[in-house]
Amino acid sequence: MSRGVAAGDRLTAFALPPRHPTMIVWYRNCIDNPMRRISFGILVAVAVFMVLVTGTLVMKSRAIRMEPAEPPTSKADYRIKDVQLEEESGNVRWKLVADQAEVFDAEGRTGLRRPVVDIHQPLRSWRVWGDEGDVLQKTKDLEVRRNVVLVSNDGLRLETSVLRWQASTKRLWTDAPVRITRDGTVIEGSGLAVDMTRQTAEVKGRVRAQFTKFPRVSP
Repeated sequence: MSRGVAAGDRLTAFALPPRHPTMIVWYRNCIDNPMRRISFGILVAVAVFMVLVTGTLVMKSRAIRMEPAEPPTSKADYRIKDVQLEEESGNVRWKLVADQAEVFDAEGRTGLRRPVVDIHQPLRSWRVWGDEGDVLQKTKDLEVRRNVVLVSNDGLRLETSVLRWQASTKRLWTDAPVRITRDGTVIEGSGLAVDMTRQTAEVKGRVRAQFTKFPRVSP
């Protein structure tokens, strides 16, 4: 049987009976553990994604066959079809696949169509994808839009419609609804803010948490 809990401003604002310390610890574990995993996972995924798109992709595009964009359908200066890049750095191995990348020199922007990034480490792996995305080459800011999903090999899944990365402040955020699931726990909110410097994540707005199992607590 599942039960839901709604909070006002942030996920950690639950009022629990003081006579049940076990329940309090359990609630905190249910809330904090997914948040720490999400924070770490997004930190790794976004860092690798930014290296791929703003660095490697731009550099390797000079060696990849690039086709001038067709004026009737796009104002892009160049188009790279069937993008597929793989590289290994230290103990991190990654792969980027995209249907297409378009370079807009005047705007300083690179657009991606259906990007998928796989990140592998010795103890965990991640996959991030969306329908489309933009990278600003000067600021290295990133936006991934439409059906954005982040999954890990331990069952964590984050879903939203847009994720934005601000490189100067190392801030990842969205004001779109988010849904986070893992091991039967479901957390939903109207936004997400991740501080990469502190490695913390916070679900914004009116938050709803649903748990499938509750511990036995002595009266």
